[in-house]
Amino acid sequence: MTAAALDLQEAVFAALNANSALVHALGGAKFHDITPANLSFPYITFGRTSSYDWSTGTEAGSEHFFTLHVWSKQKGRKEALSLMELVRGALHEKDLRLGSHHLANLRLDFSEMHYDEDLAVYDGSVRFRAVVEE
Repeated sequence: MTAAALDLQEAVFAALNANSALVHALGGAKFHDITPANLSFPYITFGRTSSYDWSTGTEAGSEHFFTLHVWSKQKGRKEALSLMELVRGALHEKDLRLGSHHLANLRLDFSEMHYDEDLAVYDGSVRFRAVVEE
């Protein structure tokens, strides 16, 4: 399952980088697994990932849940919500090409946003569910 999760993450980053509207809205291809120091807002980070065996009696497969975090310092929610919608459009029900696996299904599971008063930043979480076959 680890190899499938890595293939999926690489395909997600490629799909986000290929989305010109999203890259433009961010002011560049600002998608990160680990946030670099002094990165300007807005940007997107890869968050929590969970993988589960989803094999049947005849086929090997796995189910993956992953979260992308949209970070914005703009006053109000408009920028963060717009970026979250662009992320949804770049990934929801898309047929991403994985290295050594096959993506059977990719869907938005849920999204939410909260304001972190300590950091004065909006954190929009966009969680997806993917089913991957060998």
